Amino acid sequence: MLDFEALLVMRERTPITKNLIDNLSSLKFVITSGLRNKSIDLEAAKQRKVIVCGTEINQNPTPELTWALILGLARNFKEEFDNMYQGYWQTTVGVELKGKILGLIGLGRVGSQVAKIGKAFGMQVMAWSENLNLDTCKELDVLPCTKEDLIKNSDFLSIHVQGGERYKDCITLKELDKMKKTSFIINTSRGEIINEDDLIIALSTNVIAGAGIDVYEKEPLPENNKLRFLPNALLTPHIGYVTAENYSIFYNQMIEGLEACVNGKPIRVLE
Repeated sequence: MLDFEALLVMRERTPITKNLIDNLSSLKFVITSGLRNKSIDLEAAKQRKVIVCGTEINQNPTPELTWALILGLARNFKEEFDNMYQGYWQTTVGVELKGKILGLIGLGRVGSQVAKIGKAFGMQVMAWSENLNLDTCKELDVLPCTKEDLIKNSDFLSIHVQGGERYKDCITLKELDKMKKTSFIINTSRGEIINEDDLIIALSTNVIAGAGIDVYEKEPLPENNKLRFLPNALLTPHIGYVTAENYSIFYNQMIEGLEACVNGKPIRVLE
């Protein structure tokens, strides 16, 4: 790799660290899928005058997966799937969504789409974040509230804020203890927002009814992670963005971005 002038990076699996950037003496460009990639040391790239560019990304797949997890939890998909393959029939009783409270941590592009679908199901929708837009709440008929009220009242609590220090460990055992025993938590955002050890404790002791999780503190999720063995944890392997349509955008625009850099006119530059 020492002679490579460009790196094309799919999402965040490969850390592009300061050490790597400094050791790739010929490196000029890094092109990543998406417009954010926490695995790239942008400051180190800037110091080396390495240009980092991204691609667009569809916003639909993550809300769609969020609702797949919500519906799967409400109707006990995991247990019913397993039992069907073992020859059993109708072994659980699910819950309806109409009239339930959907709590959203974050009402940005993804959270707003999740809210619209919740309203279509006849749910009450509440939202909280540190920078909640009250105009968006009014437009979507979403009730703004405090973090404590959101946690205490939600039947389904879904996370849609960006990762980073602001929301790291936003949900710990302290918050989980305040949720309804019958409630579910869903995370398709970033793994570090929920303290994973605390979530495992809460699920193991039935502090809450269940969780639908697509993102983890460490990815890929280790084979021996306790989440894998909990019957009330519905897990997917960080596939919120993984669709044929998104991959088409990623690969086409990564090539487009590389060509633009080579021609001296970089596009979608990340700083």
